[in-house]
Amino acid sequence: MTGEQHLPPEMNTSVAHSARVWNYWLGGKDNYPADHDAGDAYSGKYPLITTFARESRDFLRRTVSYLAREAGVRQFLDLGAGLPTADNTHEIAQRIAPDCRVLYVDHDPLVLLHVHVLLTSTPEGATDYVQADMRDTDAVLEGAAKVLDLTRPVGLVINDVLGHIEDWDEALSLVHRLMERLPSGSYLAASHSTASDEEHRAVQEEYNNSGAIPYIFREPEQTVAFFDGLELVEPGMVSWPNWRPDEHTGRTTDRAGWGAVGRKP
Repeated sequence: MTGEQHLPPEMNTSVAHSARVWNYWLGGKDNYPADHDAGDAYSGKYPLITTFARESRDFLRRTVSYLAREAGVRQFLDLGAGLPTADNTHEIAQRIAPDCRVLYVDHDPLVLLHVHVLLTSTPEGATDYVQADMRDTDAVLEGAAKVLDLTRPVGLVINDVLGHIEDWDEALSLVHRLMERLPSGSYLAASHSTASDEEHRAVQEEYNNSGAIPYIFREPEQTVAFFDGLELVEPGMVSWPNWRPDEHTGRTTDRAGWGAVGRKP
């Protein structure tokens, strides 16, 4: 990681940042003491949060693997990419099919500092990045069209970031707007954190009130609406560890978040 003297002026490393805290929980290196303090304060009150972070990341691995290996998807649009860690979408997909093309979208300037990691690619495939707010679907698709052929099926990946959109109707609308403009045969792979219990909810509310970017918990009975009009892939909408677990899937808990994969007819 580059030294702080190379950071843009708007990057204040003395204040915790949600993407860096998440990176810290996942064992990444792109974080600072303020992020360690915030992450430790959260995990000290609710230790399962680090397990939940790993479960969310493993859900990404298994859904992208399914899309590349079993569904034959060769194009991926990843919204809210966040800081790179192990097993980013392009690495997962291109291990299976080296010709996969991946476009990442994020509006956070912090992610832009690390975009060189997201821009690595196999010679046969392609990987690129667009700095845009995922709610601006025109900008997202305009950027995607520079790398992806939007007349062919696309795997839209939205892994545990829609809780950062506080208005439910806005979150639901952006997913539906994007899927409406993707061709038949495209897939949505999406997940969302839930409140594991009241203690979890209380710690998250405290975190939200700390000045960090808030995250809103929603229950699967609500978030399954992201898949309206799509054909759910078995096993449907389930908790993260229960979506097609494999030999690498931990079974510590199934309470933190839910997700699914759906195909556009």
